[in-house]
Amino acid sequence: MQDVASLVAKYATAGPRYTSYPTVPYWESEGFSPAAWQARLVAAVGTLPSPAPISIYVHLPYCESLCTFCGCNRQITKKHDVEGPYIEALLTEWAAWRAALPEVAIAELHFGGGTPSFFAPARLAQLVDGLQALATPLAAAECEYSFEGHPGNTTRAHLEALGTRGFRRVSFGVQDYAPAVQQAIHRVQSPAQVRGVTQTARELGYTSVSHDLVYGLPKQTLASLRETIATTIALRPDRIAFYSYAHVPWIGNTGQRGFSEADLPTPAQKLELFCLGRELFMAAGYEDIGMDHFALPGDDLARATRGGTLHRNFMGYTTRRTEVMLGLGASSISDCGTAFAQNEKTVADYMALVQAGTSPVVRGHLLTDDDVVVRRHILALMCQGTATYDPSDWPAEMRADIEAGLRELVHDDLVRLESDVVNITPAGRTFLRNICMLFDRRLHAAPTAARFSATV
Repeated sequence: MQDVASLVAKYATAGPRYTSYPTVPYWESEGFSPAAWQARLVAAVGTLPSPAPISIYVHLPYCESLCTFCGCNRQITKKHDVEGPYIEALLTEWAAWRAALPEVAIAELHFGGGTPSFFAPARLAQLVDGLQALATPLAAAECEYSFEGHPGNTTRAHLEALGTRGFRRVSFGVQDYAPAVQQAIHRVQSPAQVRGVTQTARELGYTSVSHDLVYGLPKQTLASLRETIATTIALRPDRIAFYSYAHVPWIGNTGQRGFSEADLPTPAQKLELFCLGRELFMAAGYEDIGMDHFALPGDDLARATRGGTLHRNFMGYTTRRTEVMLGLGASSISDCGTAFAQNEKTVADYMALVQAGTSPVVRGHLLTDDDVVVRRHILALMCQGTATYDPSDWPAEMRADIEAGLRELVHDDLVRLESDVVNITPAGRTFLRNICMLFDRRLHAAPTAARFSATV
């Protein structure tokens, strides 16, 4: 643990999670407009075979109660009459995009939140049917449809409604089973509830069930996390997302002020929690996937990792690399390869824009040639754990820092250099974000920690 403590002291800093490059705080408004975004989107879709296979992310922001660990864009309400108008707004937005695009097919569809299972099964069915009505059908084997479910309110009817419409993957937000932790984060659910929805999903033909756990939560201990993981492994989910708690109340996550920071583990203790989790998952037969994820060998995510096809985008790790990801709903982010765009974050303002026939896109970024190079390197490190370092790809003022940083990483056995290839070691996977930061041109030019969570 002395070595671990020294590495934590050396590398613990704030840094991006790299679901995109450039990361959102470094997006530049110059040259960006909804029209410029649409032009790049249409051009990107036009380069694909017809019908163009695209990914769609739908943000469903409503929750009945506030989980204090959560940093997602969400709206708290117990009034379910919001469901219908919001679904109509989503379908109106989709229809507007379809009018501007060539023929498309929905190869990947993900419902995130908020709490997608806040919505009634019939409303979710209405949404899927409306999306599919304006797209060319694909065979089930060519699609990956998934949603995030709350174990406390996901019913058999939810799973049936989506299962009959092609959904085969579901992710249940478990977080932690310890009563003290659940009370602190305002997320109370029993092992019996999680076991019930997991078994129901499997009975209905879902081929990949994931459980989301979080380490670094208030009042979490090595003993309590060990028990949570034992309960999880007993249910044998196909995937486990083991997320690091991001404590960033200063950027608007006011729910994170609902407990004392004294209840949080130190960086060294947090790393111990992660190491315990990884050890237990791998001992149980799970494979280490990219960052924060573990999967059974037969799961598609594990197969994609072994086959070198793992991809990462705003939805996290995925087995499919579609060139276009269209985000629908409040705060959703879209990616067409050469540009990013984000919708209005406030639900009421998003709906007003859509209902007025105006694009809900309010900001974005047009990638430069340099951005494309850095993005390629960071994606390779995040997904394959390896990248080629060519000094000519980087400005002269950055090369010395990169090469000095690589020497330090080699010294600490976090990476190995073979000629011009950077390979991340098993120990280095824990510090994956730090390794990627070394190649981040925008972060190098304008360092900032204000918008990011701790890397360790």
